[in-house]
Amino acid sequence: MSDALVRSGEVGDSAPPRSNAVVAVLAFAGIVVSLMQTLVIPIVPELPKYLDASASNAAWAVTATLLAAAVATPVVGRLGDMFGKRRMLLVSIVLLVSGSVVAAFSDSLVPMIVGRVLQGLAAGVVPLGISVMRDVLPSERLAGSTAMMSASLGVGGALGLPSAAFIADNYDWHVLFWVSAVLGAVAFVLVLTIVPESKVRTGGRFDLVGSLGLSAALVSLLLAISKGADWGWGSGTTLGLFAVAAVVLVAWGFYELRTSQPLVDLRTTARRQVLFTNLASIAFGFSMFAMSLVLPQLLQLPEQTGYGLGKSMMTVGLVLAPQGLVMMAMAPVSAAITKTKGPKITLMTGAVIVAVGYSLNILLMSEVWHLILVSCVIGAGVGFAYGAMPALIMGAVPASETAAANSLNTLMRSIGTSFASAVAGVVLAQMTTDFGSSALPSENGFKVVMAIGAGAALLALVLAAFLPRQRTAAQGGSSPAGDAGDGRAEVTEAAGVKS
Repeated sequence: MSDALVRSGEVGDSAPPRSNAVVAVLAFAGIVVSLMQTLVIPIVPELPKYLDASASNAAWAVTATLLAAAVATPVVGRLGDMFGKRRMLLVSIVLLVSGSVVAAFSDSLVPMIVGRVLQGLAAGVVPLGISVMRDVLPSERLAGSTAMMSASLGVGGALGLPSAAFIADNYDWHVLFWVSAVLGAVAFVLVLTIVPESKVRTGGRFDLVGSLGLSAALVSLLLAISKGADWGWGSGTTLGLFAVAAVVLVAWGFYELRTSQPLVDLRTTARRQVLFTNLASIAFGFSMFAMSLVLPQLLQLPEQTGYGLGKSMMTVGLVLAPQGLVMMAMAPVSAAITKTKGPKITLMTGAVIVAVGYSLNILLMSEVWHLILVSCVIGAGVGFAYGAMPALIMGAVPASETAAANSLNTLMRSIGTSFASAVAGVVLAQMTTDFGSSALPSENGFKVVMAIGAGAALLALVLAAFLPRQRTAAQGGSSPAGDAGDGRAEVTEAAGVKS
């Protein structure tokens, strides 16, 4: 057994009696950071006026956060493995608070973008929190705790929308960022005082060249995806960015395979359990975000269209909020299935539930309660899946690579959501109906996006089927979580996953 695994076992066995407090604090930090996904949505239409900028330039307040999060997530994960996960967790929260304060003082475009970039750099909090849990919690608590932490990504987004809409409707828009700063400061104090530092570290030299290469590839890819509709999918800029991303990714892969201390261990990433979990994560990220794009528009479109419900942004937030609560409620259920049947079954169950939710949405979309029901069903499926993914990842990587592997998995979900935004945007832009002097997305356009969302969930189901078959404790012992018998069973045991 490696030194890292021995240390992991020692930490787990001597976990502090405040396990509940550790889990609560880390989940709270995850929710605070995930609020950044929806913080500015209620004020997006007004941002050009607030910042004295064009609509296309003001949109960078959203795009900048996406790009910063993509760059930061794998880098911060690797730094956490090297120098301390709690330390990088605190650094991430400081960046969040700093960005919130900068944005709160901004009245023009540049400081707003700077603030939103700093907020995006905090995106590594959730994978770091999951990794801290692996190192400091007793093994029997790990499955449920990591499921709860993983669900915080969706919970913060769901609860943040009605909260942000209420603040935007009743107060000056700067208050949104002051509230974010205060919540971040509270999270910092709680993490500092309650969460212990993990003793599992790799040390070594940081792969600066690898981080720059991956950052360049991700920025090029996500910029092309997020701006392709504005620039034109066939424009030289969009195609050029896709080409740059492809070339840089290939060169980065060759470099990572040849360096002794890579940013991302591609050999570990290529193991069947890690590879197919990450591929399924892309599909799930796509599927989850498709709903986030469809339901708000259906709720807000005029009733005169025949399918719109004519509701306010505040109502949109209240309709979507139960989804976050359902995701959180599913965390212990997901953990129970993982313990008895294995995380593969949990992931596949989540995929089926999400596909059913989208199928219901195609049939039920004419009443507010229809959309509440659909969002809750899809939220339940996502809760199952997001709870299983960390268990699958941690069951296949050594404790010394936990933060980097979880961060890469989180990045895969983000890439899926970016593709969902682009695909749904193209579909809804092409399938329109005339409404007065405007062209609005048609009812069939929404149904096509829902069908694509269901298809993405079924794709995740197929990908999950390729995961290695796992044995539960009830079946007698553990089987290696990776493809090779290289001690992965010990890693799985250290992760608290009965596989």
